[in-house]
Amino acid sequence: MPQSLANLLVHLVFSTANRTPFLRDGALRSQLHAYLGGVIKNHGGNPIIAGGVSDHVHMLYKQPKTMTVPDMVRELKRSSSLWLEKREPSLRDFAWQGGYGAFSVGQTEIDVVRKYIEKQEEHHKTRTFQEEYLAFLRKYGVEYDERFLWE
Repeated sequence: MPQSLANLLVHLVFSTANRTPFLRDGALRSQLHAYLGGVIKNHGGNPIIAGGVSDHVHMLYKQPKTMTVPDMVRELKRSSSLWLEKREPSLRDFAWQGGYGAFSVGQTEIDVVRKYIEKQEEHHKTRTFQEEYLAFLRKYGVEYDERFLWE
């Protein structure tokens, strides 16, 4: 084939270090979500939606075919940390957790995942990040050792 084509949709989830609620300010959180989408776009991906609450982020995006998921996550965390620290001096101690969850999404699941991400604040009135994350791991059949799951 003369072309390399791909449609790799990723639901990415990562938390602030120790799930510290650094992102309490809703306006700043919205700006961060837009910024994260810009990072994906700048690397050749297609951001679909970003959302979350004060201690974690969910993103649905089309993974660029020229970059691995770990490299994308590293760039998202690195550049957004610098952006947050520069934008809001009170966040000079801001940090993301070391790990992440990346889950494949089928084309027919885009609307379901989008709606899920849009309703993050509603979900987290009754469910913690840990409960949500464990449910994703089970749903997607990801093997894990809970001793090493949380920082």
